[in-house]
Amino acid sequence: MAAPKQAAEPEEEPSRAAGGCVLVFLAGVVVAVLFAIDEAVGILGMVAAGWVALWRSARRRMSDSSAPPPPQEERPSCRECAGHELVSVTPLEGQKGMLIYTSAPPGQSNYTHVHVERTAGE
Repeated sequence: MAAPKQAAEPEEEPSRAAGGCVLVFLAGVVVAVLFAIDEAVGILGMVAAGWVALWRSARRRMSDSSAPPPPQEERPSCRECAGHELVSVTPLEGQKGMLIYTSAPPGQSNYTHVHVERTAGE
C-alpha cells in the first residue's frame, strides 16, 4: 500500500510588508479623494490625521521590558554604610546591572554617602 502523499511545502503566511503596502496605498487614495473634493478639505483631513496619530502615540503605554530592575531589599555591604538611613537606590545608566545606593548617617543631614555595587544577578 502506498502511504498518503504529504505536502512537503509549509503553509505560506501573508507578508506584513504586503499588508503595509496595501494600507499605504489605501491611505493615498483617501488623501487623493479628499484633495479632489476640495483643497481645504484635503488639508483639514491631513491635519486631523496628524492630530489622531499624535494623540495615539502619546496615549500608548511604554513597555516594561526596557525598565530597569527594581532595587533589591539588600543593602550594600560597606563598613561606612553601617547604620545609615537608605535615601535612594537608582540604576547606573552606563553600566547594566549596577546600582547606586545613597545613604545618610543619622544626625548629619548635610552629608550623603554614595555606594556603587553590582547586583547579585549580573
